[in-house]
Amino acid sequence: MTDVQALAAKLAQAHESGNTLVLPTAWDTWSAAVAEEAGFEAITVGSHPVADATGSSDGENMDFSEYLAVVSKITKKVSIPVSVDVESGYGLEPAVLINRLLEAGAVGANIEDVVHTEGDRVRDAQEHADYIAAAREAADAAGVNFVINGRTDAVRLGTDVFEDPLAEAAKRIQLMQQAGARSVYPVALKTAEQVQTLVDAVTIPVNVTAHPVDGHGAGDLAALKDLGVRRVTFGPLWQKWLGAASAEQFKAWR
Repeated sequence: MTDVQALAAKLAQAHESGNTLVLPTAWDTWSAAVAEEAGFEAITVGSHPVADATGSSDGENMDFSEYLAVVSKITKKVSIPVSVDVESGYGLEPAVLINRLLEAGAVGANIEDVVHTEGDRVRDAQEHADYIAAAREAADAAGVNFVINGRTDAVRLGTDVFEDPLAEAAKRIQLMQQAGARSVYPVALKTAEQVQTLVDAVTIPVNVTAHPVDGHGAGDLAALKDLGVRRVTFGPLWQKWLGAASAEQFKAWR
């Protein structure tokens, strides 16, 4: 069994364990090592914080090969599983996307339904599920128990796009589960009621974004566990908090 296969199996088992996973979102080898040394069992790599760290911007504006070079350095630095935010896939066919991630040592990925390379077009619910299904098929063909975290921005986009954003998110995460996602990520949830509705809609882990200090609109880690949340990531919030805290401390040196 290759390292990628072993790490993927470890990450998949963690998602199936019923436990709540907290996966800090890193942006370079230093932040990844900090998370590993703190005892976390896996990490995510966020496109937003990597873009900020490399002088680019989020929204598939990074060169994907340069992004994967950062990912590759991270996977070589840490011994725990690494999942990568690939936005909507950077215009790549699902099989190409999965194979390039595996080459970089990643064993999981967020895949979202807003296609930034096409003017922020929102994929149809079934279209997005089909993309995830094709990614699942490619990973399975490679013999890797890859963890796809299917993301939807339905709630974030709101009533400007969907008549009932929460119901749309529920439909989309159900389709993504059927397509082979191992977890789902309905972003921009703010209340316990929203979280509970979507946790109840699927049987796989629901991912929420939390602030590493301030928690989530639905509460702290204990409250999220009580709601049934089984995956928590930080998105760009850890990096932003670190920047703000550093700036405050640096005032004494000005």
